[in-house]
Amino acid sequence: MRGAVLVAIVAAIGNLLQGWDNATIAGSVLYIKREFDLQSQPTIEGLIVAMSLIGATVITTFSGPVSDMLGRRPMLIISSVLYFVSGLVMLWAPNVYVLLLARLLDGFGVGLAVTLVPVYISETAPPEIRGSLNTLPQFTGSAGMFLSYCMVFGMSLMDSPSWRLMLGVLSIPSMVYFVLAVFFLPESPRWLVSKGKMKEAKKVLQKIRGREDVSGEMALLLEGLGVGGETSIEEYVIGPDNDLADNHEHAVEKDRIKLYGAEEGQSWIAKPVTGQSTLGMVSRQGSMANRSMLMDPMVTLFGSVHEKLPETGSMRSMLFSNFGSMFSVAENQGKNEHWDEESLQRDADNASDASGAESDDNLRSPLLSRQDTNAEKDNTGEQEGGTGSRRGSVLSLSGGDGTAEGEFVHAAALVSQSVLRTEDIMSHHSIEAATDKKPEAATKGPSWRDLFEPGVKHALVVGVGIQILQQFSGINGVLYYTPQILEQAGVGVLLSNLGLRSDSASFLISGLTTLLMLPSIGVAMRLMDIAGRRWLLLSTLPVLLGTLILLVLGNVVELGEVAHAVISTVSVIVYFCCFVMGFGPIPNILCAEIFPTRVRGLCIAICALTFWIGDIIVTYSLPVMLNSVGLAGVFSIYAVVCTIAWFFVFFKVPETKGMPLEVITEFFAVGAKQNAKN
Repeated sequence: MRGAVLVAIVAAIGNLLQGWDNATIAGSVLYIKREFDLQSQPTIEGLIVAMSLIGATVITTFSGPVSDMLGRRPMLIISSVLYFVSGLVMLWAPNVYVLLLARLLDGFGVGLAVTLVPVYISETAPPEIRGSLNTLPQFTGSAGMFLSYCMVFGMSLMDSPSWRLMLGVLSIPSMVYFVLAVFFLPESPRWLVSKGKMKEAKKVLQKIRGREDVSGEMALLLEGLGVGGETSIEEYVIGPDNDLADNHEHAVEKDRIKLYGAEEGQSWIAKPVTGQSTLGMVSRQGSMANRSMLMDPMVTLFGSVHEKLPETGSMRSMLFSNFGSMFSVAENQGKNEHWDEESLQRDADNASDASGAESDDNLRSPLLSRQDTNAEKDNTGEQEGGTGSRRGSVLSLSGGDGTAEGEFVHAAALVSQSVLRTEDIMSHHSIEAATDKKPEAATKGPSWRDLFEPGVKHALVVGVGIQILQQFSGINGVLYYTPQILEQAGVGVLLSNLGLRSDSASFLISGLTTLLMLPSIGVAMRLMDIAGRRWLLLSTLPVLLGTLILLVLGNVVELGEVAHAVISTVSVIVYFCCFVMGFGPIPNILCAEIFPTRVRGLCIAICALTFWIGDIIVTYSLPVMLNSVGLAGVFSIYAVVCTIAWFFVFFKVPETKGMPLEVITEFFAVGAKQNAKN
């Protein structure tokens, strides 16, 4: 996975530059005010800081659709160029108006990076480490802030600090970003597949996966071109088919699937189960979620899958690297065998590579491609009956109420209409050759009509909702209040006794505060694919709520100076650490995972636009709120928002760890369909 990790690190430099810029402008604005005499012009002073936000908001409106047309890689390269040019213009800036123009260009670069880096990482990372790699932007952003504060602190010790130099230094790391992006960032394989560039996509996958056989993942990417509108869950009983006398009986049954093993003479039969609720069958395995009428069926469905995962959280065993594989069946003794369709792939050795190392006795979800044919009793592993080519993933429910006796296994399959046509697959000896052909779905571009697909609408509610709640959860208020809290704690007095000026002491305090975030983000990177996104949110939001309540009490109850300083300082530090573990990175991670490939850029743009508009509203409403309800009132509002956020996550946000993007979008389609029935 070194290739995918390297690609993610290079892409995340865009967020490092964003963090660098945020800290630099916060430090340099003091000296900008002095040079241009802006003490009597607070509007211009505010615009210098806000112009970057305005630029990011504007460019976000176009970034998603344009990235769907041009690709992710060109947009990231353009972002690095905008960072570089804005740094040079800020270094030169002879007056305020040129500086405002430079800040606008900088905002364009920030908007592209913040919007597209999580998308790019999600589309290139393996499912097993996608969460960890997508936490890198949060880590690099905080690291950029820390490095920038160190630079600003060092310059502030000079007799005449130069704000132009502080801002212009941005052009150096942005040039490094440009070079690395040009030479080390490949185009997103999912975007290439969406444009029908199969050979290029295959080469990229081989490079970042470090192996030659990527046919299974190529097939998965092809299936992701749909928007999941026809997805359903079907139940099967899978059992051995060794008795030749039973073959004739099976041949006349409808919708049966015959499965062939890697060894000669091995074959199983999968027969559909009728008369039971499909979603209920999948979700009934102990999930506490389905005991609540308020719980979104989609959350219940995702939770039921993850209840059967190993403790490591890896779902590598869920999808075979070989598209021909259909089922992996766990016997009672824990022995795992891997079954494949002989017509699609004779070489089954690769089928076990992806699942042998990390197997789970209860859960398997390889791709299932069911081909309809009139032939009977040939070695094709066909579904007899039905129409069209369909494919899906299989979830084993061993131990369920409907599990058959002996070697029979009760399973549920996530099934949808296949992008690959039956004749394309049947005419080739391997799935690898079939995936080289451009499918009809690749000729369709993103459409606004796709946003009204039930699964996409469902995902947009989750994405937009969590972005709004993140912005109103208090991070801007706590950042605003931190210098005052640390001053009350006596940190400023201590630093002034060491001979530091007030501005230098402020920069040092901000740098140390940022430094405290890095270990917490490291913990989040470790837990993101083990405990999961949902668990981290549900665990950290109560801590955020508790720290906000303590800050409210500290401003309402007279505790004494020492007690107030200690409680406030500890609350702020804990708030920062928990925020960057959960509510900081996870909204962007989720938004990059839950939308279909064809409309991912468009949907991400909507979510990012929500993020920036919320940021602007919170930032500029904070002074007004402080004047009207006071600091205690502001933190009380933030505490209420954190409470609402916890319930929103509990009832609406599913766990997506370890699941391929294409499976996530299909689960959303199933959940939306169930909601419509309710």
